[in-house]
Amino acid sequence: MKEALSRILYLLRPRKIRNKYFLFMIMLSIPPLFILGFISFNIAKNTLVDKQVQSTQEHLRTSSEVADLLFDNIIKMERLISWNDGIRQALIDSAEVGGNKEIDDETGKRMRDLISSYLIDTQDIDSICLFDKDFHSVCYGNSDSYGALERKGTHQYISLTGWYRKSVEAKGKPVFNSYNVLTNDLQTFSSVKLLKDPQSLFKEEVIGLLVVNIKKSMFSKVFNENEESNFVVLDSNQYSTSPIYTYPQSFSGRIRTNQDKQNLIQELNNENYIINSFKNRTTGWDLMLLIEEKDLLKDSNQIARITTIIAVIIAISALYLSFVLSGRITRPLRQLKNMVIGGAKELYIYDEPKDKDEIGTISETFNQINVKTKELSDKLVRSELKEKEAELRALQAQIKPHFLYNTLDSIYWMATMQDNHEVAKMAFSLSKSFKLSLNSGKELIAVSKELEHIEHYMTIQNLRYNDRFQYIEQVDEELMNIEILKLLIQPLVENAIYHGLEPQEGEGTISVKGKLKDNLVTFIVKDDGVGIEDLKKIDQGYGLKNVRERLMLYYGPSSKLLVTSEVGKGTKVELRFFLTRREE
Repeated sequence: MKEALSRILYLLRPRKIRNKYFLFMIMLSIPPLFILGFISFNIAKNTLVDKQVQSTQEHLRTSSEVADLLFDNIIKMERLISWNDGIRQALIDSAEVGGNKEIDDETGKRMRDLISSYLIDTQDIDSICLFDKDFHSVCYGNSDSYGALERKGTHQYISLTGWYRKSVEAKGKPVFNSYNVLTNDLQTFSSVKLLKDPQSLFKEEVIGLLVVNIKKSMFSKVFNENEESNFVVLDSNQYSTSPIYTYPQSFSGRIRTNQDKQNLIQELNNENYIINSFKNRTTGWDLMLLIEEKDLLKDSNQIARITTIIAVIIAISALYLSFVLSGRITRPLRQLKNMVIGGAKELYIYDEPKDKDEIGTISETFNQINVKTKELSDKLVRSELKEKEAELRALQAQIKPHFLYNTLDSIYWMATMQDNHEVAKMAFSLSKSFKLSLNSGKELIAVSKELEHIEHYMTIQNLRYNDRFQYIEQVDEELMNIEILKLLIQPLVENAIYHGLEPQEGEGTISVKGKLKDNLVTFIVKDDGVGIEDLKKIDQGYGLKNVRERLMLYYGPSSKLLVTSEVGKGTKVELRFFLTRREE
């Protein structure tokens, strides 16, 4: 066997000088190219993974802050209910009566009126149930979520449940449970608060229990959901896990209830998921974002493919150059051999310095090729990093409006708690106005929504100017559900306030009229303010000029913006455009 291997190596050993030089150049150029490509790929891979982990952590932190604001709103609602004197007295009276009598319907009505009077946003609330200390109940909201509470009588079994004991241990603080404590509804979870008598100063007296069932769909407001990401909200401890929310829904099958947390993480790692987690401040739940490694590394794989193609092209070029140059270098040696065989007496090797120069040139050429390859790989990595940073900025830009909405909502709640109704009303109108103006990034908006935007804007202005302005709206009902370019009418109303009504003394009136006829939409915004002396200057301002340009760009040259005014009597601005763009 050893002799056979030696014979094969002997046959493969190049016998000609040209072949030896050709093999030497191959070994000198091709392996370093592929080693460089392998190193570049791994650098790009590790850099992209690290950058993705950092950006994902920032995303989860911001999402957790948005979730905290939503949870805070629920906690404030619970506090408002527990502090209401009417509800407090009803709970005390119900317990004093005793027997199997439930809390009277008047208490449920009082709770509904309390929620609606303070404009509480209940779109994430499924139901609310009140219990006195003898567990008589009254509920408000989705009747399917009451469970056994639809039956008459008391519910003493509640005192034996684990979730009730947790609420007792919390001593009046809200406890968020990962499931619905009253039913088996998988689409909701519960917040439980033990109610104590706020007027009992020296002795803590329990007067009842408050259970708020919350829709799990609220988490869709927290995450920026897309096709490449899997989001999980997990209630976990050292020994087990309980999934609360998963996106997409099909991913929920990957996570089992009461599964050991370490085993869960190990299973997901084995399935090539990159896991990022952030613990929520209010609930202690884990907000997790899972990305499949193949999706994350598709960019670095692209770098690997490009690097491999470049390396192959350079290798083929190197082979060709090596073959050509080896012939040029060995040609003088072959001539020398022929001269010796022919009996030449004197040998002068004139080409030796030239051959050394050629070898140096080849080495320098390959060094330059290696440098260029490394520069190209670095540029590809920098390009991918910039793209990831741009994606992160876009992600944060989508989350910030949610943060601002909920911040304004928190200001509204703080003002409500302090009985500062004007500040609460202004914060509420500003939040709605801002949300309508953004319109989830869409260019078109229903006319009814645009008019709602104007109403909130007028509310804010009347709070600022002590109800100086009267607003009249006369818009055809058939126009209400039609979508138009957003922010066409509201800037005209704003212009009328600042340039028409604000400079004059006393009260003023703004009217908005709208009609639809033969596919032609007409809006007229009219005020009885100071008027305009020089109509030629109206396009010098930003407001009307912006509306005119956007109108022309979207609805075409057939659209019109007409301004008429009379000094001391007021101004009228008329918009006309066809719902279907027409060219003139």
